[in-house]
Amino acid sequence: MPAGDRADSRRGAWHSGGVTWDEPAARRVLRPPADYRFTASVRALTFSPYDPCARIAAGTFWWATRTPAGPATLALRPEGGTLIAEGHGPGADWVVERADAIAGLRDDLTGFAELAAAHPLVAELAARHRGLRMPATGQLFPRVLRAVFEQKVTGTEAYRAYAATVRHFAEPAPGPFPPLLLPPDAATVAATPYWVFHPFGVEQRRADTLRRAAALADRLERCVDSAEATRRLTAIPGIGPWTAAEVVRIGYGDPDAVSVGDYHVPNTVAWALAGEPRGDDARMLGLLAPFRGHRGRVCLLLAVAGIQAPRFGPRMPVRSFARF
Repeated sequence: MPAGDRADSRRGAWHSGGVTWDEPAARRVLRPPADYRFTASVRALTFSPYDPCARIAAGTFWWATRTPAGPATLALRPEGGTLIAEGHGPGADWVVERADAIAGLRDDLTGFAELAAAHPLVAELAARHRGLRMPATGQLFPRVLRAVFEQKVTGTEAYRAYAATVRHFAEPAPGPFPPLLLPPDAATVAATPYWVFHPFGVEQRRADTLRRAAALADRLERCVDSAEATRRLTAIPGIGPWTAAEVVRIGYGDPDAVSVGDYHVPNTVAWALAGEPRGDDARMLGLLAPFRGHRGRVCLLLAVAGIQAPRFGPRMPVRSFARF
């Protein structure tokens, strides 16, 4: 079992008609390194400050999910140099057992400082943000839901579709944080007709992609590593390298996952590492080659630092497929 002290307190009861797990059913004390940056690390698990399934509020990170043991909510909060993990609901043990990975504390930076030295900017960012860790949830379908909605649209469009879908299925999460909802059940999504998603701004192509992935969710969750998950994901029509990378980066905390096909990332990498205002996927991968094993981490550091390539031309418009 990973390092950390744990004490269970079995309180509360789960009812299908409501949530009564106000008290934690499992608890664990984690001891992160001194330079660990809690909020910056777990923010990757939220879609926005208003994510219906994950929220940072008053210094506590709340994360609702479905586990093999049932629904659960994980609460993580810093306290006196430690990180307190508390689980609510039938799946409390499951989320607390994995709390260190979810917080990014299993993220292995071995050898990254040596690789980062290949470029002065990367070396500087690696030192400046050395407390940033990459979370690993151990779950794929909740991230598939988000990533499919993000395909080829603006962030605003994607979030609206994601939030509307979660609220359509609207199953309250256990625990004392009232607004939190569980991610939609994969089997329910697979059985939902594509036209149900249309009012949420999701056209048939993405809706069908999501439904196909949902039908295979059990197989996806059984993948042993990032490589197997990538193979299975990209075998699903409508899912390519970009979507797969977005999923495994969070599901497995894969530090090498690069979002090939992204609208902005190739330009950002070309600008940051070579001073070139534009770059394609091939150029991006060439520039990232010296950092193999941590290429996704380099992209993350550039994003956290707010580095962007110069903008030319108008921004992508925000559209609504619900009107089409």
